[in-house]
Amino acid sequence: MDRRPFLGTLTGGLLAAPLVVETQQARRARVGWLLPDPKTFALDPFRQRLKELGWIEGENLVIEERYSHSAPERYLRLTAELVRLKVDALVTDGSGATRAAQQTTPTIPVVFVAGNPVGQGFVASLSHPGKNLTGVAIQTGDVSPKRIELLKEAVPSMNRLAILEDVTGASLAIPDIRLGGSWQAMEAASRQLGIQALPPLKIRKPEDLDGTFALAAKERASGVLVLASPFFSSQNQRIVSLAAKSQLPAIYEHRGFVEAGGFMSYGPNHSDIFRLVAVYVDKILRGVKPGDLPVEQPTKFELVINLKTAKALGLTIPPALLQRADQVIE
Repeated sequence: MDRRPFLGTLTGGLLAAPLVVETQQARRARVGWLLPDPKTFALDPFRQRLKELGWIEGENLVIEERYSHSAPERYLRLTAELVRLKVDALVTDGSGATRAAQQTTPTIPVVFVAGNPVGQGFVASLSHPGKNLTGVAIQTGDVSPKRIELLKEAVPSMNRLAILEDVTGASLAIPDIRLGGSWQAMEAASRQLGIQALPPLKIRKPEDLDGTFALAAKERASGVLVLASPFFSSQNQRIVSLAAKSQLPAIYEHRGFVEAGGFMSYGPNHSDIFRLVAVYVDKILRGVKPGDLPVEQPTKFELVINLKTAKALGLTIPPALLQRADQVIE
C-alpha cells in the first residue's frame, strides 16, 4: 500500500505554472550542489523538477556537484571551489554545508535544507530570511516525541531507549547545537510511555557508529531513535546494518532508511523536499532575491514500516499501526 503524502507547499501558489525559459541564453545557469554524500533521492528529484521548470542540463543549466564524503572539515574548501566557479545559486544540505556557505559568501544565493535555521543563525526569521539564505526548515526535534510514541506502539516491550545524535559538525568549528528543549520533550514523552531515555549517544566521526551501537546494546537498550541529520542519512546502509546486527528496532527520519532495510521511519518525504528546493532555485535564477523567499516547513509526514525487518527482529506489528502506515514494505 502506498498513500504517500506530499508537502503542502507543493500544491500551493509557490508552484505556479513556470515561465518558459528563453532558448537563446547568453550563458548557462550554474548551480552548486553541496551535500555530505551523493543521494539519488535528493539529486534526481531536484534535477527532474528543474527540468519541468525549463532548466535542462547540457542546454541552459550546469549542476556543479561537491560532496564532503562525511568529512565536514571539507565543506569550507568545497564551498570556496564553488564560489570560484561563480555559481548563480548554491544548494546545501545540513548545518555543516550551510554554515560553510554562510561563512564563505555573503552574496551568492544559498538554498538550504536545515534543521533549525533560525536557532543556528542562518536566517533572521522563517517569514523574512533576509540576506542571501533561504530554503526548507525541518524542525526535527518537534517530531521526535511522535517517533518515540510510534516505536513504542510497534515494540510494546521497549523500556530503554538509545538516542543517536549527530555532532560531526563540531569538527568544523560549527556550534554544537544541543538538544536543549528537544531533549526535555523526548525525555518527557519517554517517561509518559514507561521508557527510560538513555543520555544521547553523540557521533563525532563515522568511526563512532560501530562502538555506539555496541554501547547501546551494553546499556540494554530495547529500541533506538536515530535523530535526523544529513550525515546519518548518508550513512543509512551502515546504520541499518549495525541496528540489525545488534538486534535493535530503530526508527528513522525518512523512508530511505526503511528502503535500505531499516525497521520504520516517520518524517517528511525528502524527495519532495528537494523538489521544493528546485522551485526556490528556479525563482532565484529568474531574479527573485533569496531574502524575499520565506523559509518553508514540511506539513505532511509519512510512516513507513518494513515487515521483513520486523520479522527478522521477532516482532509482530499491531494491525492498527499497519493501517496508519503510508507504506508497508514486505
